[in-house]
Amino acid sequence: MARQATKSKKSKLFKIAMWVLGILLVTGGAAVAGLQIYLSQSKPLIKGEAVVSILESEVKVTRDEVGVPHIEAQSDADLYRAQGYVQAQDRLFQMDLARRQASGNLAEVIGEAAVSTDKYFRTFSLRRAAERSWDGYDDESKQVLEWFAEGVNTFIDEVKGTSKLSYEFKVLGYTPEPWTPMDSLTIGKYMAYDLGGNWNQQAFRSWAIQNYSQEQVEELFVEYPENAKSIIEANLNIKTNVATAFTADYLPPEFNGSNNWVVSGELTESGKPLLADDPHLGLSTPSVWYQMHLQSPEQNVSGVIFAGIPGIILGHNEEIAWGVTNVNPDVQDLYIETPNPENPYQFKYDGQWEDATVRQEPIKVKGGQTVDFEVVETRHGPIISNIITKETEVKEQFSMQWTALQSTQELKAIMGFNKATNWDEFELALEDFKAPAQNFVFASTDGQIAYKANGLVPIRKQGTGALPVPGDSSAYGWESYIPFDELPTVIDPVEGFVATANNEVIGKEYPYHLSNLWAQPYRYERIVEMIVDEKADKQIKLTAEDMKNMQMDKKNLHAVEFLPGFLETIKAKDSDGKYKEAITLLEEWDYFDDQDQGAPLIYHFLFENMKKSLFEDAMPADIYKMMPAKAQITNDMLQDAYAGNPGVWITDEGGLDTFVYTAFEDAIVKIQDEFGKSVSKWKWGNYSQLTFNHPLSSASDLIASYLNPKKVPVGGSSVTVQAAAEDGKGNVNHGASWRFVADLQNLSAAEHIVGPGQSGHIKSKWYDNQVADWVSGNYHKTNINDEVDTTYELILKAQ
Repeated sequence: MARQATKSKKSKLFKIAMWVLGILLVTGGAAVAGLQIYLSQSKPLIKGEAVVSILESEVKVTRDEVGVPHIEAQSDADLYRAQGYVQAQDRLFQMDLARRQASGNLAEVIGEAAVSTDKYFRTFSLRRAAERSWDGYDDESKQVLEWFAEGVNTFIDEVKGTSKLSYEFKVLGYTPEPWTPMDSLTIGKYMAYDLGGNWNQQAFRSWAIQNYSQEQVEELFVEYPENAKSIIEANLNIKTNVATAFTADYLPPEFNGSNNWVVSGELTESGKPLLADDPHLGLSTPSVWYQMHLQSPEQNVSGVIFAGIPGIILGHNEEIAWGVTNVNPDVQDLYIETPNPENPYQFKYDGQWEDATVRQEPIKVKGGQTVDFEVVETRHGPIISNIITKETEVKEQFSMQWTALQSTQELKAIMGFNKATNWDEFELALEDFKAPAQNFVFASTDGQIAYKANGLVPIRKQGTGALPVPGDSSAYGWESYIPFDELPTVIDPVEGFVATANNEVIGKEYPYHLSNLWAQPYRYERIVEMIVDEKADKQIKLTAEDMKNMQMDKKNLHAVEFLPGFLETIKAKDSDGKYKEAITLLEEWDYFDDQDQGAPLIYHFLFENMKKSLFEDAMPADIYKMMPAKAQITNDMLQDAYAGNPGVWITDEGGLDTFVYTAFEDAIVKIQDEFGKSVSKWKWGNYSQLTFNHPLSSASDLIASYLNPKKVPVGGSSVTVQAAAEDGKGNVNHGASWRFVADLQNLSAAEHIVGPGQSGHIKSKWYDNQVADWVSGNYHKTNINDEVDTTYELILKAQ
């Protein structure tokens, strides 16, 4: 959600910048004090009493020392009403921005600069998919959504037109509209978008086939589709203009991944399972997650949820705990459509012209005229060519089929998770969790552990989703989905644990296709290495403290694999000892990406130079941005070269030794330019800086300095278990959005970190209080049975 602002031009929020700048530039202490008072007026009420007319009985909301709300209600109806009310107290602007982005309604409050964003999300049809899904929900789930919306709207009615309305709305000059159940479902579909896309991989490969030799293309495919002659020919015949026109502005991060693992009692000190989960998403202010504890006579559950959605999606209750990582299956397919030259709203299918569905989607623009826009849908899905390319005249017509555009009922699954008491009940709930596909790990107090790669994964008539397919023939398309009972599942494994880190989850023996692309294996391998120490005389009995240490682990197994070979080349070519100090730094490195070490700085700059040297100048900038698996493909090329089989790409760089040494020299030059020539002063943390940007911060550097938590040095990288991926400029803006450890010996509490903090209000003590915790691994314990300190207790009274 915060990504939208990051990609915006500074002019996008010009009025915001001027408003804040005008205040801050007024001289004198009175102006500064006035600003502080103005901002403080909209801080939420967190202690005392408040009348909430929709409640049937009194509800107690107690925020603990880190701002986690513990909501205790006498019924589920009041519980979800209070959840909506409390979320709106802390996160209303985030909630409103999220529903607007996902629905394609940003321009209505931001202006013309957001029109292209709105066109994109109108075409991706997330709100349309939410509407389809609503019809498939049972009455109980619909009622939960309505109760939640009642709570949000009660808070909106309470603050609109008063100084209590959050300052962001005043800055942008609008009042939030009433919340609806469809808003919650649309935000859910946005998360499926953020976690479940592969259309850009197909578009890239289609472009590559048309622009490179077969030998080059085969090296760019992690797995080349040998048995897809007709599909390859269809892509060669497109003559697409994607090569110059494609835009990568809205692509989610390539691996919105995660780590999770569950360990059986056989391997633990307590004799009960341990479970750990840390989903890797964009790091922003406020966090994408909102941590809560919900309690009624029917449930007692704790964990996190996306702001704007009821229930707890990840966490634990008194008897079970669960977590997820992204499966990354191929769930989006592009179709090469053939339009009727006489009628642009008809497309060929099996020799006949079929009428497309045309939706008129007028886009309201703040301070401007409404923009007419239409979405055209074929039998496969929406035509997306006009919004994924920069040119207005689009030669090719790509439509997109996507599992998340089906009617899916994830909220029903969440309600089931929250009240489940064992694996059978939890797995039954999983049947409704279809998009995005996730690797679920599970543990229960009876000692059982389990895993399931869950969600809709298509079975194709031809191909594996690696390339766009012809849309004019019934010979292509989806036959069905992998049956639920045949999805990869493990219950009480003999190894005593299950771990996933977006790695390949099942071998070639599996009869169904899941993905053409998996994350690099290094995080997964390191997790397994820490669970089972093969060098130890006997298995170490693990504790919750071990789980937390594992989540904070910074060992770089990528460097363990490649650095010895790199050093052999570098030392051989550095005949005059020019780089002696840098080489010594690398030779003495313990392979941990520690913020205070200099070796990680050299290593990561070196490898980044390799990727860029191979690919950046070989293709247009946007094509390079959308190229999937650059790191993995580079790894594959290096592995082949070190095995004596250098491919065409590395050969064109002058061969392996020249390629490695040139990348190393360039890395040293860049480091010296930025951090000076004194090798002893180089530190990874001088470059790697933890960043939690606010959605409005791109308006100006001045606003960013006020709204964004201060950057701090941080260890880890994109290949370590402590995931800390940076944006190419050292800003670590992607990683563990939530860390969670549960000990099944005692599920009355669990350990959490939610950076930067719970509150979305800049004047709250919980706005950025967990930034330092994120870096140091200082977890907070959230109790679900013990009394919480009543310092911040708010009684919501029925009228």
